[in-house]
Amino acid sequence: MAFSSDELNFLVYRYLQESGFQHSAYTFGIESYISQSNINGALVPPAALISIIQKGLYYTEAEICVGEDGSELRLIESLSLIDAVMPEIVASRQIQNQQKQSVVKNDSQETTNGEEDTATVTPAVNNTETLELGRTCIEIPAEKSTILKGHESEVFICAWNPTTDLLASGSGDSTARIWDMADNSGSPSQLILRHCIKKGGTEVPSNKDVTSLDWNCDGTLLATGSYDGYARIWMPNGRISSTLGHHKGPIFALKWNKRGNYIVSAGVDKTTIIWDAASGQYNQQFDFHLAPALDVDWQTNNSFASCGTDKIIHVCRLGLDRPVKSFYGHTNEVNAIKWDPQGNLLASCSDDMTLKIWSMKEDICVHDLQAHNKEIYTIKWSPTGPGTANPNMNLILASASFDSTVRLWDVERGACIHTLTMHTEPVYSVAFSPDGKYLASGSFDKFVHLWSTQSGQLVHSYKGTGGIFEVCWNSRGDKVGASASDGSVFVLDLRKL
Repeated sequence: MAFSSDELNFLVYRYLQESGFQHSAYTFGIESYISQSNINGALVPPAALISIIQKGLYYTEAEICVGEDGSELRLIESLSLIDAVMPEIVASRQIQNQQKQSVVKNDSQETTNGEEDTATVTPAVNNTETLELGRTCIEIPAEKSTILKGHESEVFICAWNPTTDLLASGSGDSTARIWDMADNSGSPSQLILRHCIKKGGTEVPSNKDVTSLDWNCDGTLLATGSYDGYARIWMPNGRISSTLGHHKGPIFALKWNKRGNYIVSAGVDKTTIIWDAASGQYNQQFDFHLAPALDVDWQTNNSFASCGTDKIIHVCRLGLDRPVKSFYGHTNEVNAIKWDPQGNLLASCSDDMTLKIWSMKEDICVHDLQAHNKEIYTIKWSPTGPGTANPNMNLILASASFDSTVRLWDVERGACIHTLTMHTEPVYSVAFSPDGKYLASGSFDKFVHLWSTQSGQLVHSYKGTGGIFEVCWNSRGDKVGASASDGSVFVLDLRKL
C-alpha cells in the first residue's frame, strides 16, 4: 500500500478537527500546506484516520493468530496501539500465543478423551450502561428521534430559528443546511447552502469547514462563518444575501446583536470585525488581540467582548479605537465567553481548567471557579433571573469540560451546585431549555443527556451514531437538535415523553 505525505497530513488534520482541537488543526494545516493539496475533504469519511489505524491493528492481531503451520489460533489478549508498533512485543506475543494455545489444546484432549465438546458459550452482553440509565432516567425511544442525513462530513454546529422550527447546521463538507422540522414528517425538506469562492471567474466550492452560524433575532436571516475566511448572510429560502470578506484567514465565531443590524466575527488573523448587516460592509476592525481570536459575545447593541489564544479578554465598543476594558488572569487560551442575560457579568472558560466571572466594575475576576480537572470547552447562562422570561428562578451558569463532566454554578455564591457525571467522553456542548428547567448536554460518547437543573438528576437520554459537537433547543422547548462527528444531525421530539 502506497500513500503520499499529503494524504497522511490531511488525515491527521481531519483527526485534530474531529477531536475538537480546532486551533491545533489550523496550525498543522498551515505548516503542512493542506490548502495546497488536491484532496477533496468532502469525499473523506469521518474518523478516517482512526478507521485505517484500527484496520492496521486488526491486521497485526491477525498475524499473531497464525501458527507456524498456518493454522488459525485464538487471540489470548488484545494488542494496544503502542504495542502493535513495537516489533519485539508483537513477536513475543506471537510466541506466547502459540505456547498457550498448545497447552489449551493438550488439556482439552485429555478432558474430552477425543470426544467433541458440545458446550454452548453464550456471549456476554454488557448492560451496565442501560441499567444505570434506567434507574434514573427514561431513554428516548427511536421513534421520538428524526435522523437528518445529507452532510458528507462532520457537523460542527446547529442552531434553531428563533421563531419557527427551522434547524440550521454547518459542516466540514463546506455547506450549511436548513432543515424544515415544522411539519413533523419523517423526511423533512432541506436547503443546501453551498459555500463557494471565486476562482478563475467562476464559483467553486471552498472545500473549507463551516465553523459558526447564528440566526438574527426575528429569524429572517442566517449568518455563517467559514474556514475560507468569509462570513455570509443567507435568507431562509437558501439564497445568499451578502458575502462579508475582510478577514485574512479562518473565522472561528460570529454573532448577531439583539437589534439585528450588526454582526461581530472573530478570526485567526487576531482581529474582530463589526459588520453592517444591511450593506454587507464592515464598520470597524479591532486588532487588539496578540493571537487568534476564538469567541465573541455582544454585551449591548454596539459593544461586545472577545477572547483568544493570547489568554486575554477585551471589551470593545463601536467607534472607539481602544478596548473599553481588558481582563487578564487566564493562564491558557480562553475558549469561550458569555455575558449574563442582563449584560452585567461576563463568564469565561479556558484550557487552564478554570471558569472565571468578570464585572465591568472590577479589574480582577469576581469569581475564579476551579473544579474541573481538564480543559473547559464551553459555557452557557440559564435564561432565568432578573430581566428574563423566568424572573423567579435563580440564575445558573453551566460549564462543559473535557473531563467528561458538566457543572452547574450558583454565580452569586461562586459555588458549584451540581456535578453531572454520566458522560464518559469530553463534553462539547450544553444548552438550557427556554424555561430554564432542563439542560441538554452533548458528548463525544455519542450521548445527549437531558438533566433537571433543580435536582441535577438525569431525566432523559439518547445515544446517537457519532460524537456530539452541538446541542440546542427550539424556541418552544419541545425539541432538541444535535449535530455529530459522523455527519449526522438529529432532532429529539420531547412531547409526550
